[in-house]
Amino acid sequence: MDEILLLNRWLHIGAGFVGFFMAPAALAVRKGGAAHRLWGRIFFWAMVVAGTTAICSASVKGLTFLLLTGIFSLYLAWFGYRSLYHKPMGRGQQASVYDWIGVGLGLVVFGGTIVYGLVTRNVISLVFGSIGVNFAVQQLRAFRRPGPWPTGQWLHNHISGFVGAYIAAVSAFSATSLTFIPWPWNFLWPTLVMVPPLMWVQRRYKAKFSQGQRPE
Repeated sequence: MDEILLLNRWLHIGAGFVGFFMAPAALAVRKGGAAHRLWGRIFFWAMVVAGTTAICSASVKGLTFLLLTGIFSLYLAWFGYRSLYHKPMGRGQQASVYDWIGVGLGLVVFGGTIVYGLVTRNVISLVFGSIGVNFAVQQLRAFRRPGPWPTGQWLHNHISGFVGAYIAAVSAFSATSLTFIPWPWNFLWPTLVMVPPLMWVQRRYKAKFSQGQRPE
């Protein structure tokens, strides 16, 4: 068991290290280009490995908070990746069973995260649980909305999911490694730093779509 946990740890560290660099690389190059797709795909699978290994480790060690954080980052990575398949929903395509199941599971997990935060008085769980519930509820509403999606909605979701997964990963790293930063700021600072630029980028892309331009 010790050997398996050690391997799991090194896989987690390696995947997290790759993910930390791939996300900025994907954001730095031309959106939709070959490099962007390559770096984004590597980032996605790095987050899958990092999130899965975090869940395994937290389950064995009984670390409920880190378990929920791993699930949170996995869901956001799935949310960002899956949004690429939602481009035709702007032309009336309906959500698949896979979409409904994924969002439904996310709603259950994030609702549980909020309950955990209330029971343990863990502010971070309440914050991340609330963000997750907001993501899931918005998707459920979008899936139920009749007619096509607004132009560029898939890109809004793509950015939100991938950047959100990156924030969750950096937050978990900071909470476990940057011990010189007091709690809860060692977990919250990535959200406080990265969310404002994320909102600015989303507004910028929304304006481009409304003007009929292709975002770069």
